[in-house]
Amino acid sequence: MCTNFKTKPAKDGSVVVGRSLEFPTAMPTALAVLPSDFQGSSLAVPGAVAGKSWKAKFGVVGMCGFGNPAWLLDGLNTEGLSAHLLYMPGGYCTYQLPKGDGSDVSEVDLIALLLGTCSSVAEAKQAMLSVNVVGVDPGMGFVPPIHCLVHDATASIAIEFHSDGMRILDNPMGVATNSPYLDWHLTNVQNYVGLSNQNPTGIKLDGQSFAAIGQGQGLKGLPGDYTPPARFVRALAMVELAEQAKDSRETEQLALHILNSFDIPPGLIQEEGAGGVLTDEVTVWDTIVNLTAGRFAFRTVSDPTVYVVDLARTDFTKPARTSELSWTGDFITVTV
Repeated sequence: MCTNFKTKPAKDGSVVVGRSLEFPTAMPTALAVLPSDFQGSSLAVPGAVAGKSWKAKFGVVGMCGFGNPAWLLDGLNTEGLSAHLLYMPGGYCTYQLPKGDGSDVSEVDLIALLLGTCSSVAEAKQAMLSVNVVGVDPGMGFVPPIHCLVHDATASIAIEFHSDGMRILDNPMGVATNSPYLDWHLTNVQNYVGLSNQNPTGIKLDGQSFAAIGQGQGLKGLPGDYTPPARFVRALAMVELAEQAKDSRETEQLALHILNSFDIPPGLIQEEGAGGVLTDEVTVWDTIVNLTAGRFAFRTVSDPTVYVVDLARTDFTKPARTSELSWTGDFITVTV
């Protein structure tokens, strides 16, 4: 499970993307940096002559899986373009068969390709026209079903893999969760058109007055569970109804507050893992991606501290590399 959203522009034009990654912590992840001249080559695809190769133009910072800095789950490049892989199970992801003509790209290499070579959503759309996305197991024991969300300061798209081929959809709301497809989620929003950030006025029935019993009655009916449809509506409502932030800092803080609504502590959701053992599904990490200020921030399930990478101060001339995340944070003691 994952949640992804883009804030409305702040008064100074700042735009931030928030993302939560929910998964069993058994999947190893790390902070990654790809250089601006990264020579990319997609994971070898069984039955194909060769995967797609490319040379990057832009530096990238993000979260990678399985110790490979090019296998990005989440990332931001130096041009202010971000991309995010979100889980898409239940038959809502069908990869293509390899063509063997140099266009094949595995799902785990897709973000490295897009962020390394594209400076905008428009360029990402164009790049996808020459790409054939195939499914590869990066070490999970199965091929993970995904969809890819791409954002810049003015546009957003969802890249989905349907049974009849890949589809690239404009995502005007800038919000995404998991299954089903985006068009279903947008239709489902019609069930919640009565939500409001204002308390309703009281009513009178047969001479008896009834007033709202507390604050927040305008949001009565806002779904609070962790299913993808509920999280989609909740994220959309929070993005749309939240007060416009003043500047870059306030926009990052807003994204953090919204992400708090989707946090899953250990034990709340469990699924059957290897050998039938129940495994916790937790919010492994959150990312706060400042598209306009070039800042990639994150926190982990066991460290509430928010760490920030400033892309303007990152050396993108060095080779691709990873850095371990902090999993042992604590509260800060103060003396009063």
